[in-house]
Amino acid sequence: MARLLDRWAGALDLPSRDRRRWRAAGLLHDALRDASPDELRGAGQLPDWPGPLLHAPACAERLRGEGVDDEPLLLAVSHHPVGHPDFGPLGDHLYMADYLDPGRDFARERRAELRDRMPEERDRVLVSVVAARIEHLLERKSFLVPESVHYWNSRVA
Repeated sequence: MARLLDRWAGALDLPSRDRRRWRAAGLLHDALRDASPDELRGAGQLPDWPGPLLHAPACAERLRGEGVDDEPLLLAVSHHPVGHPDFGPLGDHLYMADYLDPGRDFARERRAELRDRMPEERDRVLVSVVAARIEHLLERKSFLVPESVHYWNSRVA
């Protein structure tokens, strides 16, 4: 995932500092993914989300506790599985990379096609990714966090 974010940051000709931030987000966003939800709930103030999503805000809290004060990076990490209407470019791209990562084994052809359109068609790809993630949750009759709805609305407005 860090490679994908670095490739996009390079194609967007971002300064080296931003490229490092994007790579860091790609490397760190799932650092607590294997921790149990009960363990994560003790990590500080976390949103009332389903257990499998808690690794993201817990990771951001851990980074904050270690002295990271880059709010756009922390927001990107904390909300990468659900989206957030206040995302900047880093948040949008981490959200997309999390879904489009070549290492995932679902909808390979569709995701490859979307990856190939990046970053030139970023806005269109982002809307497609948000739609796919929300559709997946709706098909499974899963809980949809309010941030995802607000993210969708903010990107199609």
